[in-house]
Amino acid sequence: MRLGINFGYQDWGRGLDGAVALAQEADRLGFHSGWTAEAYGTDAVTPLTWLMAHTEQMNFGPAIMQMPARTPAMTAMTAATLDMMSGGRFMLGLGLSGPQVVEGWHGQAYGKPLAKTREYVDIVRTIWRREGPLEHHGAHYDIPYTGDDATGLGKPLKIIVHPRRDDIPIYLAAIGPKNVQTCAEIAEGWLPIFFSPQRFAETYGEVVDAGFARAGNGKSLESFDVAPTVTVLVGDDLDALRNAVKPMTALYIGGMGARGKNFYNDLACRYGFEAAAKEIQDLYLDGKKAEAVAAVPDELVDEIALLGPKERIADRLGPWRECGINTMILGAGQPEALRVMAELVL
Repeated sequence: MRLGINFGYQDWGRGLDGAVALAQEADRLGFHSGWTAEAYGTDAVTPLTWLMAHTEQMNFGPAIMQMPARTPAMTAMTAATLDMMSGGRFMLGLGLSGPQVVEGWHGQAYGKPLAKTREYVDIVRTIWRREGPLEHHGAHYDIPYTGDDATGLGKPLKIIVHPRRDDIPIYLAAIGPKNVQTCAEIAEGWLPIFFSPQRFAETYGEVVDAGFARAGNGKSLESFDVAPTVTVLVGDDLDALRNAVKPMTALYIGGMGARGKNFYNDLACRYGFEAAAKEIQDLYLDGKKAEAVAAVPDELVDEIALLGPKERIADRLGPWRECGINTMILGAGQPEALRVMAELVL
């Protein structure tokens, strides 16, 4: 099992020096990868570029670049550029985000995520291969554009530079069963959130296998990188550590979406926490955020995070090693957490 580190959402004006130090420590310890995030604050690409420039060996990827924020061609150009600049250390993490951000921030129709993702990935890979000028006419992307308001001057183009690789690994963020199946079919890796190793097989096993079967190329967990982000905090006060995890958990389960349209709430329900998920969402959407945080069950936190002193973390590593994941991406801001995990895993 490889290790990565997720730098998450940061105020890079205040946290950049600390993030660079953390990245360099992870690089020294032999971590496989570093990941940056974006929602509707700082973007994922700019800090990733800076961190990559200050490290030597680690791979870097966005977790995730929002597809509605960029045309497929722009994403392909950015990925090819960073892969060339870094000597082949770039990985492309993509996701659609959710309807609130897609329509409320980017001003784009959320549409049909499965078909849109499939088209997007196909266009990006077509650009990297440089087999000919890009031409794609699908339900979601029309290149060259041929709409009623087109000038008629557009023509198929081929990327000018020669990408270092035409097979830059693509990772997809996915939660729902159909999205995960599509990810297993068309991507090299999967970026799950709130991942429970104990429930991986029962929650996702069939859909992942179905995706591999549709790929039709002998794909399996041996070649597919399941790479969850896992909060890891080292310390002796277990209640305090759990309380540090609960606000973000409550935000996603309670506030990232609306009633009846919250992917993270649905996931908690599939894990068997239906009553808690409903209570968290009701409280959060009613403006009672502190109460929503308090309603997050300790049992859920212990399933999706590794908390406590080194000995407790070591005792709880078994399910993570055995469930089939290839890369554990640490959600950790503590240098000591990186060192503990490097000692236990690497």
